[in-house]
Amino acid sequence: MYDRIAALPLTVADCTFDLRERATSSGFERATTTITLSGDGETGRGEDVTYTNEAHHALIEHDVDLAGEYTVEEFSAALADAALWPDPPEQDRFRHYRRWGFESAALDLALKQADTSLGAALGRAYDPVDFVVSTRLSNPDDDQPPTTDRLDALLGIHDALAFKLDPTPEWDDTLLTSLSDYDVRVLDLKGLYEDERIANDPDPEFYQRVAVELPEALLEDPNLTEETRPVLEHRQQRITWDVPITGVESIEALPFEPSVLNMKPSRCGTVESVLSTIAYCEREGIKLYGGGQFELGVGRDHIQALASLWYPNSPNDVAPSGYNDPEASTGLPASPLDPPADTTGIGVGFGEL
Repeated sequence: MYDRIAALPLTVADCTFDLRERATSSGFERATTTITLSGDGETGRGEDVTYTNEAHHALIEHDVDLAGEYTVEEFSAALADAALWPDPPEQDRFRHYRRWGFESAALDLALKQADTSLGAALGRAYDPVDFVVSTRLSNPDDDQPPTTDRLDALLGIHDALAFKLDPTPEWDDTLLTSLSDYDVRVLDLKGLYEDERIANDPDPEFYQRVAVELPEALLEDPNLTEETRPVLEHRQQRITWDVPITGVESIEALPFEPSVLNMKPSRCGTVESVLSTIAYCEREGIKLYGGGQFELGVGRDHIQALASLWYPNSPNDVAPSGYNDPEASTGLPASPLDPPADTTGIGVGFGEL
């Protein structure tokens, strides 16, 4: 698939940045940067989803000179040598996040300059996108016990929403039993994060309880240890990975062949890696579902577009960003999201009312 868009011509005259900040339902202040590349009367946009707010404030004061004539592939090669970071990132994975912001902006611009869409360029149709709403049931910064109040509030917006939840060891049997009344598609065990604020310890009793009480839900990012493997070894078809997935090699390095994976293009970094990973999973019969990074702008449209083209009927964590607000409001689109009737570039406007 990459070969079909790698040679698209690309003219870049200017590069600008737009900082956005917003509170989230997970109890932190999110900042992202919209990267805009312009040229030949068109603009292309991407979104840097780095999780260090200071890095975004530094970027908008930074001058990145990318003006020139390229192909998509040549622009990607130029980015490898460009000074995209005024200061080194706190975590190396953030380099992929920023790289995807620039790469997606360039692809968006090249497609618009060719007066075509990603779907048309690759011979794919944009289909309606199923989504789940991802949420915690408690705020990590307060001492309140987890409840289903957040789910009930969201179901007040649309009564057929499905969910991706972040279980914690504080979930007791009563709460788990009550969750069987909700449409829970994915449980993010958060066993592979380094950030202690959001990571869960690999507790076999915790894994056992959530796996048994919610038997239909996928189990995302368990930490496989000598203690937890016996709990999960007969549930491999339900195990899915997010944090480790950065391209084809990362899939081949997993402890067993997966049946399903979370696709976050920002983790892969480049357009070539994203399309190669999707193509690999199609060949190997690995199902995909889209993952979100609390995008505040066009990055959300882009993950919706990828889901629309390749995995529209999955439990995609690509709900409109309003669902991530501390108090989600009425008027948000329901699932599935309808694709735009007409689009150029990667694709924007999914589910617009």
